[in-house]
Amino acid sequence: MPKTMTGLVKERSAPGAVYKNIPVPAIGPDEVLVKIKASSICGTDVHIYNWDAWAQKSVVTGNVFGHEFAGIVVETGRQVKDVRIGDHVSAEGHMVCGTCKACRTGRAHVCRHTRSFGITAPGCFAEYAVVKADSIIHNDPEMPFELACLQDPLGNAVHAVLAGEIVGKSVLVVGAGLIGLMAISVAKACGAGRIIAADVHPYRLQKAREMGADVVVDSAGSDLAEMVNKATGGEGAEVVLEMSGHPQGIRDGFEAAARAARVSMLGIPSSEVAMDWGQVIFKGLRVEGITGRRMHETWYQMKGLLQSGKLGLEKLVTHTCSLDRYEEAFTLMNSGFCGKIVFLNERDNHFEVVEHAGPPVLLHTL
Repeated sequence: MPKTMTGLVKERSAPGAVYKNIPVPAIGPDEVLVKIKASSICGTDVHIYNWDAWAQKSVVTGNVFGHEFAGIVVETGRQVKDVRIGDHVSAEGHMVCGTCKACRTGRAHVCRHTRSFGITAPGCFAEYAVVKADSIIHNDPEMPFELACLQDPLGNAVHAVLAGEIVGKSVLVVGAGLIGLMAISVAKACGAGRIIAADVHPYRLQKAREMGADVVVDSAGSDLAEMVNKATGGEGAEVVLEMSGHPQGIRDGFEAAARAARVSMLGIPSSEVAMDWGQVIFKGLRVEGITGRRMHETWYQMKGLLQSGKLGLEKLVTHTCSLDRYEEAFTLMNSGFCGKIVFLNERDNHFEVVEHAGPPVLLHTL
């Protein structure tokens, strides 16, 4: 086992990151060491890289960041029984105490003592990562690493979509970022009725169509509530999945919601959001915050959906690159002209375009 590795470190409280040599982390008795084969950039990682208000109050600096990965176990602690060297794995990113009231009543995803992999604890944008054995999720060795690493955000989408009834319901997805696009696919696979996607970026709206949206709305140039009403016979959306975190997107989602609708909120606002709470009260809306995945119910739901072959995740991966091209990768993420960008650790220094993804933005092809 090498003593050092390369990793992407959020070294200080400022925008950006540093790619550097760091020690290979040592494992504890209940932990495993994973050789990272693939990792992918999440919207949360963009918050961290850009160092916005949320990141400034939530992230521990001096750590490797990143939390979406797939890899192979190369070392196990002496207390570990159910994980073996050679296993293909990903991991649940929330490390919980297991003993608080939330953990003991089936709500571990909101444990008050949670440490978050790649946010408040060292993550996976590196050659190796240490993971708690009880967080490990086993993968089918036949699943490509570049798809297996997408399960963490897919779990967020599954959690949001299945937080209430979905079959036959009209669904509005506000924000067609990566998790929003996954939510469209999940809702379609789970029998939703008409699915409407709203975003301000034409490339994302195009991807929303590809993932199964029946109606797409440019919310910068349209009255979203009016468009949703037209698409739903004047009723509004029975399920609103708020994925944008944008203040106007949040307000538009509540306005477009049907009476007695469910509003599941996953997007992270970068600051406080002012809104008319009268809409929530007088429409009788049920509003629910979505964080992470229900442990581990969501993972089993997700595995079943993946096995069904109905999700089409391969359409989301638009670019792959080696980790040392991180600056270009985050610039591209900030541009919006991409789907999922995956770091592949065993590829040499290059940036590959998996598909045409809009205007040429700092792309280095093979």
